[in-house]
Amino acid sequence: MFWRGKPIFISHRTKKEIEEAQNVQLSSLPDPQPDSDRVKKGHDQWLVLIAICTHLGCIPLAHQGDYDGFFCPCHGSQYDSSGRIRRGPAPKNLLLPPYEFVSDS
Repeated sequence: MFWRGKPIFISHRTKKEIEEAQNVQLSSLPDPQPDSDRVKKGHDQWLVLIAICTHLGCIPLAHQGDYDGFFCPCHGSQYDSSGRIRRGPAPKNLLLPPYEFVSDS
C-alpha cells in the first residue's frame, strides 16, 4: 500500500505487542512518544506507519529485530512494535500518515 508515493505498513498487533509497546519507559527512547499517540483510540491493535527509515530512507523489514517491530538491514536501525526507534542511527520514530477509521468494522 502507498500514500503519496510512500510505502505504508499496516500492522495488526497482538495483545502482547500492544502491552509491550505501552509498558516501555519513555525516558529510554531516543524519540519519546507514548504508544497511545501512535494509534487511534479504541483501535490499539492497528498500527499504520510510513515504511521509510528515518535515517537514510531505506524500507525496514516488518516483524524483525530485537523489539519485535521493524528492522532496517541497511544500517541497523531497530524500531519497536509501535514504530519507535530503539537502537541504531535513525534519529526519529517511523512517521505516521493521516488516516481514520470510518467504522468499527
